[in-house]
Amino acid sequence: MSKPDTVRFRHNQAILVAAVIAFIGALPLANARSYLLPVLLVPLAVAVWAWRAGTDADAEGLRVRALAGQRRITWDQVVELVTDERGRAVARLDDGQQVTLPAVRGVDLPRLVSATGQALPHTTAETPGQ
Repeated sequence: MSKPDTVRFRHNQAILVAAVIAFIGALPLANARSYLLPVLLVPLAVAVWAWRAGTDADAEGLRVRALAGQRRITWDQVVELVTDERGRAVARLDDGQQVTLPAVRGVDLPRLVSATGQALPHTTAETPGQ
């Protein structure tokens, strides 16, 4: 039996391009005065976040990655996968916590579930009398 591959969800790479453009645009400002050098850290942090942040899903569980850290969540800990009012995917855990999954939208949930190696149950609305 083959192991399913890891499914990766990342933010749109246009954010990374925008961060590079913002960094180049901030160079003249940072060169004008030395106390303005920290202005360069903002587009740099956005670029690192855009490159790194996201969610990885495989048969063992989820890996939620942020700017400076990551968290591993096993499928045993996940009680439910839902969407919030903004259409983002949220994992409800057995300890009552809710973890927003970066870069995963509600429409991506079937692809996320397929990473477990299990089939997604097809639900059909039954009409009365059938």
